[in-house]
Amino acid sequence: MTAVTVGAMALTGSVFAQDKGAIGIAMPTKSSLRWISDGDSLKASLEAKGYTVDLQYAEDDIPNQLAQIENMVTKGVKALIVASIDGTTLSAVLQQAADAGIKVFAYDRLIRDSANVDYYTTFDNFQVGVLQANSILKGLGYPEKAGPFNIELFGGSPDDNNAFFFYDGAMSVLQPLIDKGDLVVKSGQFGMDKVGTLRWDGAVAQARMDNILSAFYSDGSRVDAVLAPYDGLSRGIISSLRGVGYGTADQAWPIISGQDAEVPSVKAIIAGEQYSTVFKDTRELAKTTADLVDTVVSGGTPDGLDTKTYNNGVKIVPSVLLTPYEVDASNYEKLVVESGYIKADDLK
Repeated sequence: MTAVTVGAMALTGSVFAQDKGAIGIAMPTKSSLRWISDGDSLKASLEAKGYTVDLQYAEDDIPNQLAQIENMVTKGVKALIVASIDGTTLSAVLQQAADAGIKVFAYDRLIRDSANVDYYTTFDNFQVGVLQANSILKGLGYPEKAGPFNIELFGGSPDDNNAFFFYDGAMSVLQPLIDKGDLVVKSGQFGMDKVGTLRWDGAVAQARMDNILSAFYSDGSRVDAVLAPYDGLSRGIISSLRGVGYGTADQAWPIISGQDAEVPSVKAIIAGEQYSTVFKDTRELAKTTADLVDTVVSGGTPDGLDTKTYNNGVKIVPSVLLTPYEVDASNYEKLVVESGYIKADDLK
């Protein structure tokens, strides 16, 4: 607790906590820099509104996240903000929350197969994939350079609903060019059942890229581009490519996409290793979510929600969709440094 908060509590006799109550935040893991940022931003935004916050990280362990959420329900939080590890595993605990009158806000990852998801806050995830695919085409110089270009496809974690939106958005751009023969997937590996990367694990992506290079590119042919939906996967893919000689004077890097504008990947963009990433300002997502939670918990009616896009298998979940942005070497300073998302010194 900060000195400012302590001072406020001393002056008000814990009126903030009594008046506003507690909010539970269940985050998936600290292994991704963005979830640390999300958790910190959410906590700060809600505390500024006078709530107490129970922020927990489950380290990608599903039973651990279930136990954390059950504990929050038992403690009687006013609302739950959940960035799920596996959005299909929470039905029972969310029923407990509903029975206790606790509102549930799915955060960035849609919680599936439950009627007890009240709201969803995220980015336009189909558009994320569109941005990734278009950045690859820009990096390749297409259509001025006609190709054909060799491209390999990576997807996110199959237990994360967003991964399918990212992939479908990208393929809405890439598939017609694959059908034309302008893009060639030498491995023949398509679809989330083949290209998905469980838990968004960079080591898994690196191992799969190793296998693809060994099986399909040992004849001297070149990988021209890689669709990677997340920066952590991009870095694993880059490590694999470096191991067989990419990034040298003889073998330039492929055009590699990414997502989340993580510091190591923005550094990789500056170094010419990764071509692009997608910036989703998680500060804005946290602020928007905190505002929505406050409105609902205070008895208000939120407006301007999307009520068409996100069907979780049981219901259409009212959603807030924020705008993502493509970031490359030409605009990273304006988008992520000047906005204060990343400190310039952190990129040195």
